[in-house]
Amino acid sequence: MNSNGRKTQYGFTLVELMIAMAVTMVILYGAVAAFKDAQQTNQVITQSADMTENLRNGINFIIQDVQQAGTGIPTGGIPIPYTSNGSTTSPCGTTAPINRPVLGGSGTFPQCNSVLPAVEPGNEMGPPITAPDASTGTVQNPSSITDEITVLYTDNTSLLEAKPINQPKTTTPPNPGCPNGSLTLSGTQLTLTFDSTCVNIGTAGITIQVGDLIMLSNSQGNALVYVTGVSGQTLTFAQGDPFKLNGRSDTTGTVKQLMTSSTCSGAPACWPTTTATRIWMISYYLDNVSSPPYVRLVRQVNFNTPTPVGETLENLQFTYNFVDGATNPSNQAIVPTGNSESQIRTVNVWLGARTSYQVRQGSSKALFARNNLMTQISLRSMAYVNKYQ
Repeated sequence: MNSNGRKTQYGFTLVELMIAMAVTMVILYGAVAAFKDAQQTNQVITQSADMTENLRNGINFIIQDVQQAGTGIPTGGIPIPYTSNGSTTSPCGTTAPINRPVLGGSGTFPQCNSVLPAVEPGNEMGPPITAPDASTGTVQNPSSITDEITVLYTDNTSLLEAKPINQPKTTTPPNPGCPNGSLTLSGTQLTLTFDSTCVNIGTAGITIQVGDLIMLSNSQGNALVYVTGVSGQTLTFAQGDPFKLNGRSDTTGTVKQLMTSSTCSGAPACWPTTTATRIWMISYYLDNVSSPPYVRLVRQVNFNTPTPVGETLENLQFTYNFVDGATNPSNQAIVPTGNSESQIRTVNVWLGARTSYQVRQGSSKALFARNNLMTQISLRSMAYVNKYQ
């Protein structure tokens, strides 16, 4: 006897399948959204960390150099070529001021400066920075123009000044001196020859390169010159250097003032016992030209090739606190009337940065993240003031 029964069929109905697909899509959407948010958050954190690192690296470099400003520099600064015309307002001299490193070439130090100070402000000497998300200037300070700073200090590690260039031999007290050392001024070119028994120049001794700044000091005073040639124990200082220091005939601040008299012929015998000291001139400013659209903080030694020390930094501002025993001006962008650079005791630095590219967080519009650091730097070598003097 046969019975015709239906076979049981297993599976999903179309409605069940559609519901399952909808639930799966919701879960997938949530997972993708969570992954996207996590990825965006990671980008924000990474970019912010890079930005903070750039800020810290840049400001640390500035601090290290500014703290050393004035070390070994004569009180008030180093005399530079200068001929006064008797005026106290620019133009104060009859000859051109010396050149100063700036972005893309050279500017000049203040025209009325007869000395090169340990700290030289450079208010608005840097480039105006246009942020990618602003029409002019930066978001924090529209239409801003960035600053520059230049500091001087001696290289106390080279031992170049350990012995004079031309120390004569003496019997009382007994001193072999440096009889083979000499200074010679022929026309506009100065030549220094070091006695190898006193100061050894070259690969086996002190490395001096074209582009170095040398301060010469003797009983007559101080002068600054630029190395244009190195050959063994001999350095030459020819006219035409980028600073316009060499070969000058100004009434003050040149090597001629270090000689025994204005009528001296320039022979080695014309020079009192003289020492040579290497000077570091360090300039900081922003560079928006070398690697656009990125803005770099650069450190430039003398007129040598600038070195980047920070990336994607979009604002650099300096102000200065002066001690004059009277009004003690603070937060000054320039040297106030009646004050001088030698009265600067602390430097205030403001450094602003942004992320390398725009980042989006959640559903918000993609934006640059920004941060800044501020600090005050005491000038170790210029902080002491003798109020009893």
